[in-house]
Amino acid sequence: MNLFLGLLVVSLGLGVKAQDGYATSNGGTTGGAGGVTTTVSSAAAFQTAIKSDTPKTVYLKGPISLSSQASIGNNTSIIGVGNTGIITGGGLKISSKSNIIIRNLVVNKVVGNDALTIQRSSNIWVDHNEFYSDTDHGFDYYDGQVDITHACDWITVSYNYFHDHYKVRSLIGHNSDNAAEDTGKFHITYHHNHWNNIHTRTPAMRYARVHSYNNVFENVLSQGIHARTYAQVLVEGNVFVNTSEPVSTYGFVIPDDSPVDPEGDYEPDGFANLGAANDFGGGKNNITKAGNFTSVPYSYTLTPLANVKAYVVANSGVGKL
Repeated sequence: MNLFLGLLVVSLGLGVKAQDGYATSNGGTTGGAGGVTTTVSSAAAFQTAIKSDTPKTVYLKGPISLSSQASIGNNTSIIGVGNTGIITGGGLKISSKSNIIIRNLVVNKVVGNDALTIQRSSNIWVDHNEFYSDTDHGFDYYDGQVDITHACDWITVSYNYFHDHYKVRSLIGHNSDNAAEDTGKFHITYHHNHWNNIHTRTPAMRYARVHSYNNVFENVLSQGIHARTYAQVLVEGNVFVNTSEPVSTYGFVIPDDSPVDPEGDYEPDGFANLGAANDFGGGKNNITKAGNFTSVPYSYTLTPLANVKAYVVANSGVGKL
């Protein structure tokens, strides 16, 4: 059995904790382990159950609809029950919190906010979720799917399915002028995620150290992994299909991605290192600078490159814990 499959075939009980990536650093990420357990089925009960800072595991047996983002407290595990943990219309927010696990949820069609906003928070594990909207409403109708900004740290994003979204799949770092707050933060791991029919930001990052391994990128229409404003990314064992620019470190923010100028705008370049072999699928990288980020402080096992696409498609998203 693949090492990560073995680690992830665990019960949904109180002992679930982050098993890999940067979320295991800084004391680790255990979520609601040791706390109370609650199952909820309504939006009101869900919002109440997740907001305290005492240890807790909240099972969502939905679907539910939210009109705004629901705020999550410290020491929380939120886990969808089977395929029913569906949240529509409003997303989730983690602000100035720590030790949170989000698993097996579907968050979709969030208008006016991100599906998941993480700010000034640490030790977060986002695992086996599905995020989607549509590509019918244009550039700015939906915001981010998972945005990680304002000095966050020690985060793992694993086995998620991101699809059918125009822009801003995942932005790391508030803006290019936020060095005082963000420098030295944003240690983030992305692994075994499946991205399909996305325009850009998979992710786009500033001031970060991001380890991206064994992800599948399909039909990324404008730009894939984008390290800019001094961010560093280590890219290993990923598979790109129909992605014209898999990896870029050039600071130009393309029009599809630019919040400032419809013609695009400029930031400083970032850095990229290519570790274990990737399959770029014929796409052309735009790597202007190589960095010094060539290893990570945790153990991990790469899925063989020839098996990555089939394995990730089969095991990412909900109902696959």
